[in-house]
Amino acid sequence: MPKSVPSRSDFGTGSVRLHLLRLAVPLVLAQLINVLYNVVDRIYIGHMAQRSMDSLTGIGLAMPVITILTAFASLYSMGGAPLFSMARGAGDEERAKTVLGNVFTLLMLSGAVAAAAAWLLRRPVLYLFGASDATYPYASAYLSIYLLGTGFMMVSLGLNPFINAQGFGVTGMLTVSIGAILNLILDPVFIFVLDMGVRGAALATILAQMVSATWVLRFLTGPKALIRLSRDALALRPALVGRIVSLGMAGFIVYLTNAAVQIACNATLQRWGGDVYVSVMTLINSVREVLSMPVMGTSDAAKPILSFNYGAGKYDRVRACIRFMTAFCVAVSLVLWGLVFVFPQFFLKLFSSDPALIAAGVPALHTYFFGFFLMTLQFSGQTTFQALGKAKRAIFFSLFRKAIIVVPLTLLLPTLGFGAMGVFMAEPISNLLGGGACFTTMYFTLYRRLEEERGV
Repeated sequence: MPKSVPSRSDFGTGSVRLHLLRLAVPLVLAQLINVLYNVVDRIYIGHMAQRSMDSLTGIGLAMPVITILTAFASLYSMGGAPLFSMARGAGDEERAKTVLGNVFTLLMLSGAVAAAAAWLLRRPVLYLFGASDATYPYASAYLSIYLLGTGFMMVSLGLNPFINAQGFGVTGMLTVSIGAILNLILDPVFIFVLDMGVRGAALATILAQMVSATWVLRFLTGPKALIRLSRDALALRPALVGRIVSLGMAGFIVYLTNAAVQIACNATLQRWGGDVYVSVMTLINSVREVLSMPVMGTSDAAKPILSFNYGAGKYDRVRACIRFMTAFCVAVSLVLWGLVFVFPQFFLKLFSSDPALIAAGVPALHTYFFGFFLMTLQFSGQTTFQALGKAKRAIFFSLFRKAIIVVPLTLLLPTLGFGAMGVFMAEPISNLLGGGACFTTMYFTLYRRLEEERGV
């Protein structure tokens, strides 16, 4: 007889909105803190007294490689977490434990292989991604040290969703908080006091990730976890691995296409604008990470609720969750778009005080964030497809917006007379076309059909 699910983790009863907000608040805070992992280095580096622009550009050039590594953590966590929640919703704890164990093994194996390949190929790869002779030393120095902590990153990012999926949103937030706060403290020590520059930024990051990974493993192997990570579940089961990979492929492709966009943007901007505009894109990506955080956190909070109720056959609750998630995220993103439009210099000066970067960055920021709320449509549709196990549709729309729309436009628009600004125009166009197509398809192929099946 399977153990009953505690009420705090039973997403099949009570208010869907309250469940979503209860998970979303700590998850949004966790996303905000997680952003600190990624952007605090750029904040400190961007305000260095010497060579700040080359150093900042170097970190920006390393970001696609880090994004690719993160893609593997996403592949297994985003593929395994919905299966984990569905198994819990069906009362099958043994299968949930097996999913968790297999995800851990996959994270460790893929992280080791990907980090080794990235280190061996870093020179040709960084030049391909848009590095110049002035910026390559900074990109290589940052990346070489960062790669040493790949395993810690894989564990902290890849297994934290399994804490949230058990209803421990605050604990999941603390996973990120502990490491991010440590990173915030260590960065100025290593960068300025020890005068290590970009190397210090990378070292602070991997030490912080090590602490986060330790926290995750202690919780998932400890007495508070409802489903624990255990040795007898680590052996890979081919059929389950195939299911995890299939379902997680959408998230994997999202990260890979994000990396492809970063690569295309940096290489094109290097050609049409030089190092200054590569640095501007680094600033804008930093702002985007911060402003996307509320939508990402809310979407992540919706996933276990959607998966649980879908597995339990409670389709009315699935539809209610989709409605509230979408409306809430659209409202938040509209407010954020307004703030960017009115106060562009405020957001840019968070990451750099260089007058040349600010002057070039204001029009680029306005262009890039035009129609920012349309991004929510992509998140809503993608989240629903993924949480309900519709892997093929999730994969298609991941590819459609970034690979089919953004990358070609990034390469094409500058040649049509828009110059470097054409690179920044590609994002709002893709939000309109890709986000609209994704949400519309989700509405007619899932949302409407769930209404018809609510009595089943």
